[in-house]
Amino acid sequence: MYYNNPMIEIDIPGRGHIQIKHLVLDVNGTLAVDGVIPDSIAAEIMNLKKLVEIHLLTADTHGRQAEIDQQLELTATRIQPGNEGAQKAAYVRQLNPATVIAIGQGANDAEMLREAAIGVCVLSPEGTAVSALHNADVLAADIHQALALLGSPNRLKATLRL
Repeated sequence: MYYNNPMIEIDIPGRGHIQIKHLVLDVNGTLAVDGVIPDSIAAEIMNLKKLVEIHLLTADTHGRQAEIDQQLELTATRIQPGNEGAQKAAYVRQLNPATVIAIGQGANDAEMLREAAIGVCVLSPEGTAVSALHNADVLAADIHQALALLGSPNRLKATLRL
């Protein structure tokens, strides 16, 4: 079942009421390792489509984004070389940052993690940039744990309450 206006609502003491309408995901290093997304992560993304609008951002480092788009039934936005972090942050701003949860792990994700209402940095087998960590609100052990936060918003509430 897909909803017309999917949204996750979270009341976080000290931060207020947040209505998450958009999930912005970095692809390579965050969802995909060496350009491949495991079927288990693809299944999680498909389930999250019921809760939020999903946006993929990629520089397509491994040249496999067309396959990933088909696997996830989404179309990624390609980030052009140069100022990649600024491009990702601008993308979040165009969606309305107050309605965005962003997930990433690379240096070019740091600005989008800072812009989003909630920025989640993941520890990745490809590495995690310290700048991404410093700009995030939450650190997740891996992409599975990061995605699980959306299905269990009380985890975010418990982690982010002031």
